[in-house]
Amino acid sequence: MFRALIIAVPLAFASVTIPVAAPALAVQGSSAQCQPNAQARQRGRGIGGMLGGMARGLGGRMGGVAGMLANNIPIAEMLGEAIAALLDQCEQQKAADATDEAIRGGVGTTVAWQSETRPGVTGQSVVTAQEQEAGGGDCMTVTDIVIVDGEETRAPKRMCRRPPSTRYVRV
Repeated sequence: MFRALIIAVPLAFASVTIPVAAPALAVQGSSAQCQPNAQARQRGRGIGGMLGGMARGLGGRMGGVAGMLANNIPIAEMLGEAIAALLDQCEQQKAADATDEAIRGGVGTTVAWQSETRPGVTGQSVVTAQEQEAGGGDCMTVTDIVIVDGEETRAPKRMCRRPPSTRYVRV
């Protein structure tokens, strides 16, 4: 019980600070929001990884609200470091959405996307395999393909859904 409180308190404060930061972002234009900012991206990955890890740990033990919090962190759970490092914030969101849509389509589904902020940046997610786990969950192999100025990067990843969760997460 005490361990759950230690983990839940930072999550509660994190949910309070997020709405406060949102108005500051709304002041900037939409194109300014999507410009790459390496320092902010690195800081965001660190904070997101920490909060995501705490939410996953709490969600795995308790379910309920904590499980719901863990399921609402799609970008960090959908993209690998190799792909995320090549993309700005808007492109990362498009890649995560493409992965999510491809998973819904099943094996053989390919979903392509194109950057609105940088010419010459495109990508796609391809579901290449699916298998059932012994515990009742199922897993898919998804290959992310990103092309930046003609250079292709491929990153296969394993995405699993374990009951009672309805969302696939990278494992």
